[in-house]
Amino acid sequence: MLKLVVAGAGGRMGQTLTRLIHAHPSCEVAGGLEPKGSPVVGKDQGAVAGLGDIGTLISDDPLSVLVKADAIIDFTLPAASVALAGVAAQARIVHVIGTTGLSTTDEAAIEAASRHARIVKSGNMSLGVNLLAAIVRQVAASLDESFDIEVVEMHHRHKVDAPSGTALLLGNAAAEGRKIDLAGHSVRSRDGHTGARKDGDIGFATLRGGSVVGDHSVVFAGQSERIELSHKAESREIFANGAIKAALWAHDQKPGLYSMTDVLGID
Repeated sequence: MLKLVVAGAGGRMGQTLTRLIHAHPSCEVAGGLEPKGSPVVGKDQGAVAGLGDIGTLISDDPLSVLVKADAIIDFTLPAASVALAGVAAQARIVHVIGTTGLSTTDEAAIEAASRHARIVKSGNMSLGVNLLAAIVRQVAASLDESFDIEVVEMHHRHKVDAPSGTALLLGNAAAEGRKIDLAGHSVRSRDGHTGARKDGDIGFATLRGGSVVGDHSVVFAGQSERIELSHKAESREIFANGAIKAALWAHDQKPGLYSMTDVLGID
């Protein structure tokens, strides 16, 4: 039984993870983490997740929890994920990171921690999105710049970062297919008199509202024809299940930084 810790155990994703780990035949809930001052610190993790008491209390002390675990699954905030990567490296365990909005400095710190920890990091943990990214990469490689690329995403009204990590994952896949650097060709906003669209740009459109779990489309717009590739998430369980799969896979790997394409064996 793989002993899994849930970071952000009091949140919506954390509660979903707790329920799915508790029901998984190869995993067990080994702990939950929340920041100091959280109202759920000291409460039973199962009760917070709607399972009833399971005998595991939510803690605000990462090291004491992680030294007794095999892995931690982390859908939190950039600063927390960077700090947890350092602790995971100390404990020599698996760290699955689904946190989005990471800066280049954050990415570098996580990569440094992967010298000692087995880290799986992805902007999206679902099988469908990672298959979509592989298809986007292939289509982008097959079409020249006469086809403009736009990434459109919509999430619930509470999401705090934009574009979403999934949108950036898809944008990077398109850039890789075109053999260009996304940072030099990314267009994140349009307002006022913008002028004509530049060849080779990859545009992003962000929508927020309601309770949308996550909708993503990549549009390849050519002259008189358009290709649209889409994925719609209907439950947070697809991300949680992917993260659990990543933890199980990474447990047998050497220290390093991996992605969901490694976990899923997607070329």
